[in-house]
Parts: sequence; structure tokens; C-alpha cells
Amino acid sequence: MPPLGSIVIVTFNSAEHIQACLRSLHEPGWERIVVDNGSRDATVELARSHSGTQVCASADNLGFAGAARQGVRWARGELLLFLNPDVVAEPGALAALRAAVEPNEVGAVGGRLLNPNGTTQAGFVVRRFPTLATALAEILLLNRIFPGNPWNRRYRCLGMDYERAAAVEQPAGACLLVKRQAWEAVDGFDERFFPLWFEDVDLCRRLRARGWKIVYEPRARFHHAGGHSLGAVPEKERQVYWYRNLRRYFQKHHGRLAGVVLRMGILAGMLLRAVATLVGVGPRPDGRRAALDAYAQVIRCCVFGRAQE
Repeated sequence: MPPLGSIVIVTFNSAEHIQACLRSLHEPGWERIVVDNGSRDATVELARSHSGTQVCASADNLGFAGAARQGVRWARGELLLFLNPDVVAEPGALAALRAAVEPNEVGAVGGRLLNPNGTTQAGFVVRRFPTLATALAEILLLNRIFPGNPWNRRYRCLGMDYERAAAVEQPAGACLLVKRQAWEAVDGFDERFFPLWFEDVDLCRRLRARGWKIVYEPRARFHHAGGHSLGAVPEKERQVYWYRNLRRYFQKHHGRLAGVVLRMGILAGMLLRAVATLVGVGPRPDGRRAALDAYAQVIRCCVFGRAQE
């Protein structure tokens, strides 16, 4: 008998969190699948110690999208829940997600992500699709100087009532349930968004374009530590991944002209950061050389380098 759903957890050096995550996922009828992206800690051993958990350990880093697709190939459920390893489900959370996705028109649902103090992760749990204006507000430091600007508020849904279920554009990929029918209709995550960032935005955009509804369900409560695997990624590489995949997203969904404007915005944003660093705003003196190197690397890779469509 097939399970009610399949939970796919992509790990990378997640030993600190994976046990708590797996312990919280024991509602009957759900299978648990861990796809590990070449962890160098005890993640794989700890995951295998949980009875009933399938573990696929890769020697290489497949990226989030690639590893998630690998997990789907193992999965038997008609519901696919993509969950970060630093997420812990409250009792009843999986049932709430399953109920929210029952209507025929609903293709995906996101849960309510909570901070350690129990507050909702406002600005992260649900967002709208990026526009050129919202991307430039982030790149050109407007959001840092004036976080209450209208573009940022709209993009991050900062006026949203998180107590109510609602149709949304893009729930956070840290907790995203997708019907297999909807997943197959758009061919799942795009592996070109390597190793992470914007693969979930791209998926949701394609789902909506095919007529699927995406909803936010506040009764599905999950505690989320956030960003644990990024600590092992050097800052220079982290920035390149983010800007490169932002550029790829815009080339894919907004066309060539928007891509050119975005690249010029990235160039201006890196130069602004470099000037601020040189005049003593931002990183400490011992970190300024590394910061300048990171900005230069972003310019080389994400402004003048190629990004595949």
C-alpha cells in the first residue's frame, strides 16, 4: 500500500539538526527519505539510525534541486513534502498540509515557519515573485537603508495576516508540499539553479503558469532554525551563487532586456558595496579585503560571465 505522502529531506553537514527533524515526522502513513549531498559529518549515520528512514548518500554535491529530484525518484507517495533538515514539525502539521492540498485546483502548499521564540518568520515564510523593482531594491541597498520601502513590503508580504490561510505566490522552499501530478506537469525543480537559491521560486512560478493554485496553511506549524548549511559555504561563493541564480531566474522568466538591466544593477550594487567598504562602512578592517574580493568575484561571474537560460 503506498504511503499518504513522501517527505524528502536534502542534507549537507546537517548532523546538528537531522535527528530532531526526523523525530518530529512520525505521523502514520508518511515515508521519510533523506538525500545527503556529500556531508563530511555524521549526518548519514544519524539519519540511518532512525528506523524506517530511507537514506541516499551521494559522494558528490548534487545541489538542492538535483538531490530533491533524486528523492522524488525514490518516493512512492502522491504528495511530496520538501523539508529542510533544520525544520521540526509540530503535532498535526503534516495532516494540516495534506488537508490544505486536497482541493483539485491546489498544486502546492506551504506551512507556517516559526522562529525559536515561536513567532512567525515574517518576510520569509511567504513572498511574492521577484520583479525587477524588488530585485534592484535589494541589490542597490535600498532595503538595508529603508527596509519599510513599498517594494520590499510588497515582495516580502510584510502586511500579511499570518493567522489566516491564503492563496500565495511563493511559500518558502524550506517547507513545501507539492502534488506529484503538479510536480510532473512542470518537471519539478530545475537543476540549473545550482547549488541552491531560486529553484523553489522558479518551481512555484511554473506551477502558477500552468494554472495550479498555491496556498499558505497557518495550522501546519514548523519550527525552523534557518541557514544551517550555509555556514560551510565561504561568503564569496555564497554571494556568487545567489546573484548567479537570480540572474538565471530573470533570464528565464523576464526576458533579455530585464536581464541586461539586472546585470547593470548588480554591477552598481557591487560598486556601492566596495565604496562603502573602503570608507569604513560594513566589514571590520580585517575582513575588508575578503569583502572586496567577494564583490569582484560577483562582478566577474554574474555581470560579465554567462548564465545559461
